Amino acid sequence: MTQPDLSVLDDHFSAMTWGWVGDRGTWTTDAARASLDALEQLGCSWIVLAYATLQATPQSTRIDYAAAPTLTDDEVRWGIRESRRRGWKICLKPVVNVANGTWRGFIGFFDQDVPGEPTWAEWFASYTDYIVHHARIAEEEGVELFVIGCEMVMTDGREAEWRALIERVREVYSGLVTYNCDKYQEDRLTWWDAVDVISASGYYPTGEWPRQLDRIEPVVRRHGKPFLFIEAGCPSRDTSPQRPNDWTLEGAPSGQAQADYLDEMFTACAARDWVGGFALWDWPAALYNPADAAANTDYCMYAKPGEAIVRDYYASRRSG
Repeated sequence: MTQPDLSVLDDHFSAMTWGWVGDRGTWTTDAARASLDALEQLGCSWIVLAYATLQATPQSTRIDYAAAPTLTDDEVRWGIRESRRRGWKICLKPVVNVANGTWRGFIGFFDQDVPGEPTWAEWFASYTDYIVHHARIAEEEGVELFVIGCEMVMTDGREAEWRALIERVREVYSGLVTYNCDKYQEDRLTWWDAVDVISASGYYPTGEWPRQLDRIEPVVRRHGKPFLFIEAGCPSRDTSPQRPNDWTLEGAPSGQAQADYLDEMFTACAARDWVGGFALWDWPAALYNPADAAANTDYCMYAKPGEAIVRDYYASRRSG
């Protein structure tokens, strides 16, 4: 494979995550086309196509990505081609979730193999098969950026396994490779040198952005690689700016709280020249009715005050 071209990132990576969780049958619909059409008004230069497959429990070692509810290959290709037709550069983000509802960050096994117990080697073999399969699709469709994993905190310390996975991906995919670490993990990974782009989930509480950016900056400077907040955002609830990563946190609907949080985040990061951009969370394949936006408490900012904040910020990046 040829050396990945970092210039495709340009100076204004302005993205939205679309289509989550990507259950089979949800993408190739009229509603999905309408959602993509509505997203065009936001001024994104990139789109992150995010979808999940399932393993049964955090200690399962079988990832059957060919089975429902995982998107079919044709559905993934549909999302890529529809996005390309709208002029966006594309990041493909296949993710593994746990069917019993446990967050993927808790997927993990014994440090030392024990006879009869599931092992890291078994899990990584299945996970690598899943990721390499989708890396081949990314290569065939000309996808510019590929995410090899998302917020898999308990796996992060398995450096040798991740390096081996990256080598397998690079055998079939010539674009840029990144790993989406979870919040607070940017300075803990020991294998950033193996990827092309450092990326993280930036769900930091209101008031915390300057301190967290101070913590992350030395990592980015040391490795000399582009950095993206490839997830970032806040539910539109009055409580969510204090805990933006918690989609279950109860609170009253508040589009203004979301808008204020996004403005604070953008303002803090604009002062750091090493922050290469954002892929905001998230824009569903089936949008709610705009008339219901005031009561909607999810991350999507469609028809809420936050939409104007994002549109204006993305426009300023294009003109800057």
